[in-house]
Amino acid sequence: MIMKLLIDGGDMKPGPAIAQKISPLGMNMGKIIQDINTATKSFKGLKIPVELDINPKSKTYEVKVSSPPVAELLKKELSIDKAAGLHKKLKAGNLAIEQIIKISKTKLPNMLCKDLKSAVKSVIGSCQSLGILVENKEAKEVEQLIDSGVYDQEIKQEKETVTEEKLQELKSYFERLHRTQEDIIKKEEEAKAAEEAAKAVATPAAPTAEAKAGKDAKAEEKKPATEAKKEEKPAKKK
Repeated sequence: MIMKLLIDGGDMKPGPAIAQKISPLGMNMGKIIQDINTATKSFKGLKIPVELDINPKSKTYEVKVSSPPVAELLKKELSIDKAAGLHKKLKAGNLAIEQIIKISKTKLPNMLCKDLKSAVKSVIGSCQSLGILVENKEAKEVEQLIDSGVYDQEIKQEKETVTEEKLQELKSYFERLHRTQEDIIKKEEEAKAAEEAAKAVATPAAPTAEAKAGKDAKAEEKKPATEAKKEEKPAKKK
């Protein structure tokens, strides 16, 4: 029996999904979870795919750990919990090509890519959807540069190390861009709020039930006496 799980590296907790399958087998669930956490402790803070291969007859099992999803590795490289919600307006971070190569090398054995260059392009594609810049550029632009051979040397050398100076330059560029983007979003939100306020002023408010009742009462008071008499029922003749 094979169970496929996605767990927090080194921090799996007991849950109904795994309990419903393991408990009937009479196996020690606490021991299984402990072994999974031991096998994934090097990926602490990341979501990790784990395959649990159980032999119900012998009550033995094997824990197979896969590399984390690309998105998780990218977020770890940036030291962020989540990517940008508005990736077209607000970027999540700025990575060096060397960092992309490192992630690509980690994922290559689990990817349907023929070589490291293809894997790098695949990871760059994930950067686009997550709102992550690479070398101060949009991911699509970097993909084109890879096709034209701009980063061939770094990829062939499987270069993973980024100098501290380069990291600081990437960080400074991102911080300036982030401030600019936040200012733009703030101005857009203020303009939208002002537009909605103007519409609210221009559109007359619908009368409330109390106001309508008061208006009807005043209308009744203004009716001519003759009209009021018409509305009175004639007395029955004795």
